[in-house]
Amino acid sequence: MFTAGKGRLVALGAVVVGAAIALSGCASADPLSSGGDNASGSKATLIVGSQAYYSNTIVAEIYAEALENAGYKVTRSFNIGQREVYLPQIEAGKIDVFPEYDGSLLQALDKTAAGGTSDAVYAALKGKLPAGLTALTPAAAADQNSWTVTQAFATKYNLTDIASLKNVTEKIIVGGNSELQTRPYGPKALESKYGIKIAGFKAVQDSGGPLTVKALVDNQIQLANIYTADPNIKSNNLVALQDPDGLFFPDNITPIVSKKVDAAAQKVLDAVDAKLSQDELVSLNSESVNDKKSAPDIAKAWLTSNGLLK
Repeated sequence: MFTAGKGRLVALGAVVVGAAIALSGCASADPLSSGGDNASGSKATLIVGSQAYYSNTIVAEIYAEALENAGYKVTRSFNIGQREVYLPQIEAGKIDVFPEYDGSLLQALDKTAAGGTSDAVYAALKGKLPAGLTALTPAAAADQNSWTVTQAFATKYNLTDIASLKNVTEKIIVGGNSELQTRPYGPKALESKYGIKIAGFKAVQDSGGPLTVKALVDNQIQLANIYTADPNIKSNNLVALQDPDGLFFPDNITPIVSKKVDAAAQKVLDAVDAKLSQDELVSLNSESVNDKKSAPDIAKAWLTSNGLLK
């Protein structure tokens, strides 16, 4: 059974609603059967899932539309929730394609994992996946965990990296979703690894989204777990502290697929990830956060601009 790892909650209601209702197609074959084709020779329906996190939903929608364009029938199972909820569904064969974050998934599967470079993390992950699941080639794009502060706070205490938080002489309240308290990079790690004194924890259940950013800007919290592809970091003049010690594992977007995803479908997903750069992920997220576009509209425009739609 899978254990806890990185999870993301609903950040933007418009994306959640738009993506969750965008269902397509019904299959004549058993959706949980193995193999890419049913008895009549048509392609099997693939169930694409996502976390309840707007950025993850956008990538899942891109995967779904690319597969549909290639002739696959797709059912969307979006906004499922935290990893504790959706990973057992993947393991049980109820989801066929899921955009994951390889470092956090590795930490969820192996609490003793050493981390390291992106290549090392990906290699380790492939060896830890349950039978029947495959990790496809990661994208260059990553949505990394970070410990983030305001620029004013960073300037006041000369903060550059995580360890420099020892410079802070006032109380530090950490903000993030409640699961952050038990993560291997959470407040306990700050205290045990760096000797940083944490005065308290404030649960903000949007996983680094606008509510977390507001709490940070309003000084309700002084330190927040925010993902590095979030456009809020730049637009709110925040600072993601450097992580030279590798507290956070590399988190490249990596499709996790079931046996139903045949070689042709894998090729489609690989083509998507080959185009998905870090800058483009931030841009996609900005379209959601700042421009209030829906995940289906963002996905279609991105696929078209990258020549991935017929």
